Amino acid sequence: MSLRDKHVLLIISGGIAAYKTAIIASTLRKQGAQVKCVMTKHATEFITPLTLREISGNPVAVSMFADVPEFHVEHIALAEWAHVVLVAPATANIIGKAANGIADDMLSTTIMAADCKRIIAPAMNTHMYRNPIVQKNIATLKSLGYEFVSPSSGRLACGDIGEGKLADVNTIVDYIVRGVAKKDMEGKKLIVTAGPTQEAIDPVRFITNHSTGKMGYAIAERAALRGADVTLVSGPVSLNPPSGVKVVNIKSAEDMFNAVTSEYKTADIVIKAAAVADYRPAKVSGEKIKKESGMNVIELERTKDILQYLGEHKKEGQILCGFSMETENLMENSVKKLHKKNADMIIANSIKKDGAGFGTDTNVITIITENDAVAYPIMTKYEAADEILNAIIALGEKNK
Repeated sequence: MSLRDKHVLLIISGGIAAYKTAIIASTLRKQGAQVKCVMTKHATEFITPLTLREISGNPVAVSMFADVPEFHVEHIALAEWAHVVLVAPATANIIGKAANGIADDMLSTTIMAADCKRIIAPAMNTHMYRNPIVQKNIATLKSLGYEFVSPSSGRLACGDIGEGKLADVNTIVDYIVRGVAKKDMEGKKLIVTAGPTQEAIDPVRFITNHSTGKMGYAIAERAALRGADVTLVSGPVSLNPPSGVKVVNIKSAEDMFNAVTSEYKTADIVIKAAAVADYRPAKVSGEKIKKESGMNVIELERTKDILQYLGEHKKEGQILCGFSMETENLMENSVKKLHKKNADMIIANSIKKDGAGFGTDTNVITIITENDAVAYPIMTKYEAADEILNAIIALGEKNK
């Protein structure tokens, strides 16, 4: 899911990694979150309140005693506004204050007043981070329900090498997304397919397509965030496995058929986003084919139609969703596919539309069911994944 309409209070203490909070705030807003920032005076030495105000779109709180446009207690109002509080970077000082109930500035009082999910991302020198006092304070906060995004290891600003670097921005944002995601798919088992297949010609060459797997991976990631038990059957791609997802790596269409059908009986939902080869070489050479052989024709044979098989063996209550990428007659061909494959839903998209197709981070989809077809404007593939999952959940409720 995205962070649309979620309130994230970004609390920034005075460490060198404070400059990264501009990227954090920007990334959160791109995910749809509303962001407000609270800074210590020391944090303003590393990044200005003006920068964060422009990026967040909201005033930045620094002082406990600054004039406010309305009569309210600022740290209480901010704490009540937030759905999640993120402390990043969290210095040893602010961790110690929070662990020991010290509330003597805007930052620490706001943390103390917050009654929502609180996430802390430490960043400090390795020796400071490993100090038993700091570790004791972290343990205390964890016992009180605070969550921590562990720092990464590497070269620190001071020149030391070790753990203490602020975690990667995407890791931090992903942690927030997981923290606020609605769990409307708990108890559901999903199979998602993604990426291309490779059909061998010889030990060196193969037939494939341009699929990068981005759409299928986005669906798998979002479904897992929403509580589903997800198995991702993936062709060869250059993407990191989504967190919390079981990944089965395959190469050929035959591999994918075997992997999907072995899991199918216990699945509640199958989403076939992979671009599976329709044909493969009828014979595979055991040795590399030489140019001198004069071979200029490769005989092809059909691969197994996985979606067709799943439609024919679908049990009551299962939802089967396929994809239809077309270059012409998009709606006509997609509706035919819905009926021919006995699918419950087809996600139609045209490779000729700007922002759609292989390798892009966006998509333009139409969700087709037996009685409806809903076209969506261009959106990120993660947003498209959420819309697809929303439609599947709605269809499941309707079919009860």
